[in-house]
Amino acid sequence: MDVSQYLEIFLDETKEHLQTLNTQILELESDPENMDVINEIFRAAHSLKGMAGTMGYKRMQTLTHDMENVFSEVRNGNIKVTPDMIDVLFHCLDALEEYNNNIQETADEGANDNEPLIKQLNDILNQNRKTQEAPTDNAAGEQKEQETKETETSADKWDHIPLDESQIHVILAAQKQGKKVYGLNVVVQDSCILKAARAFLVFKAVEEKGEIIVSEPSAQDVEDEKFDKDFTLIVLSDATLDEVIQAAGSVSEIANVTGAPIVLENNSSYHPLEETAAEQEKPETEAAGTETAQSLPEERRAKPAAKAPEKKQTPGKPVVNRTVRVDIEKLDVLMNLVSELIIAKNSLVSFANQEHDQTSGQGFNEQIEYIESVTTNLHESVMKVRMVPIESVVNKFPRMIRDLSKTLGKKMELYMTGEETELDRTVVDEIGDPLMHLLRNAADHGLESAEVRAQRGKPETGSICLDAYQDGNNVIIEVKDDGNGIDVEAVKNKAIEKNVITPEQAANMTEKEIINLLFLPSFSTAKKVTDVSGRGVGLDVVRSKIESLSGEVEVKTKLGVGSTWTIRLPLTLAIIQALMVVVGGEKYAISLGSIQTLEDIEPNEVKLVQNKEVINLRGTVIPLIRLSEVLDIESSRSADENLIVVIVKKGDKMAGLVIDELIGQQEIVIKSLGKYMKQCKFISGATILGDGEVALILDANALI
Repeated sequence: MDVSQYLEIFLDETKEHLQTLNTQILELESDPENMDVINEIFRAAHSLKGMAGTMGYKRMQTLTHDMENVFSEVRNGNIKVTPDMIDVLFHCLDALEEYNNNIQETADEGANDNEPLIKQLNDILNQNRKTQEAPTDNAAGEQKEQETKETETSADKWDHIPLDESQIHVILAAQKQGKKVYGLNVVVQDSCILKAARAFLVFKAVEEKGEIIVSEPSAQDVEDEKFDKDFTLIVLSDATLDEVIQAAGSVSEIANVTGAPIVLENNSSYHPLEETAAEQEKPETEAAGTETAQSLPEERRAKPAAKAPEKKQTPGKPVVNRTVRVDIEKLDVLMNLVSELIIAKNSLVSFANQEHDQTSGQGFNEQIEYIESVTTNLHESVMKVRMVPIESVVNKFPRMIRDLSKTLGKKMELYMTGEETELDRTVVDEIGDPLMHLLRNAADHGLESAEVRAQRGKPETGSICLDAYQDGNNVIIEVKDDGNGIDVEAVKNKAIEKNVITPEQAANMTEKEIINLLFLPSFSTAKKVTDVSGRGVGLDVVRSKIESLSGEVEVKTKLGVGSTWTIRLPLTLAIIQALMVVVGGEKYAISLGSIQTLEDIEPNEVKLVQNKEVINLRGTVIPLIRLSEVLDIESSRSADENLIVVIVKKGDKMAGLVIDELIGQQEIVIKSLGKYMKQCKFISGATILGDGEVALILDANALI
């Protein structure tokens, strides 16, 4: 059985279980007596252990098994939850996260056994066992007695396996070559739920030490769980008996493994006289005596116990974050719309085969309108299928704030709203890092120390708020804190010190322009570099990532009161409503989301301010950007004609894009340009028009 095919499912489910454990252990820290939370943690740890075991990740399985043991004792009321235990459990989750990341990158869990963590978990258990030493000893004695009984009843089970002639021949041939043939009996724990899965892991572990030539019950019956609580194997191996027994016993939920070298004379199926006669009748089998079990043809091997290849194959790097869980009702809507589309197609085909009269044009137009209506609804339904709650991203932040609180020595609390707000899956996958940097920034730079907060009359515990909500065709995510706010003078002085700006430039800069300096690469106001901040990469990552998603980020701050960082993102990146325009004979698209108005401007209304063209539109001075100059093409309009200006907005900034012609509004599908136009930041992609022509999509945010 090849488990690599389940790797993507394993990674997705592991992330979910780890997130559940993070969330529930956080809740357990604040409410240690909550049995519902304890049971939920136990179930998640048990599921994670079973998944890791089935995939063959033994280190991950061992760690989760010990975590499960601790929660089993907590659930039974034998251990009380303590702050130290919570810290150990969080370290365990970090270790499991590391295993998961290794598996995601290389399909292998790595070589870190995390022995210190396992020792800490066992110490927690041992402290409890010392208080219950006598009962534990009794239980151990009973268990030993039970194991002894099992050993006595299973010691010779391999001698009672009926062997056919080919199986006997394989064993004899191997023994003549000095190979070792062992009988093994494996007993599964009574409490084991997935017996077949445990048996499969035993088969897999034993096959690493040799070859299973007989299984009783058969391999298929074991796989179908058609056995009571034990099964017997005959194994051909170069390893010692102890090594084979240890390999089988290393699988969790295996109660006992016994074994001994095979003595054919003890098996009732073996008759030496018949074997001798057979050898005399078939002289050619003398040569076969030199064959090892591996060199025998497939038809002469009896009931191979597993279908895994002998050479261990390393699966390729798994593809992750490709799945979306969809409500069945959304799929039903999609199915109905596709059915409608097929009906419309059939109508068009039928119409094309009919003889047309003067009224046929009206019927054709009706069919086109019908298809247009169905495809619009289909598009909306597909978009809904792609939408997922941002909950999957923000759920990891409470744990992060808890860790930052301990690291920075500040008391802080995270409040989140709008976790159910939905975004396109491709956007959700990308916003995790920007939000993480903003929250770390709020915790480190924003919130003051407890002493300063007390002096200012603020609560000792700082507040960080993460709010998400939908606003038209956009999603707004705000990160707010009640901390110090941004010291504009400190930012200005730091920028002058780093030679980012000159003192003369600083004197003429607005507060907003100075704050925007924080988004420059390698710019940080931290006095020293720590694990949390000081390297100047946080806000740089935030802006570049958000702008790559066609979004924008704004900052509002008040010294001594706090800061608000606002991220505005499009609901989806795949299909947008756009305004189609012509510049220099070429067609371009501008997203409607950034367009405010369309204006007809006379040439004499254009003024020069600091040698740049501007217009005064209803009391607002707006700079003009001539797209023909930006795109380096010749405008098709003469200088004395009125200007067609598209007013676009990015946050508080506005600009007028001068175009040659308007085509109109159109729904377009965005196609990525890949690596071909990386240097051209104001081109965000391309679209294919109805006539097959390609039109570039202008990014208004990059132009302003």
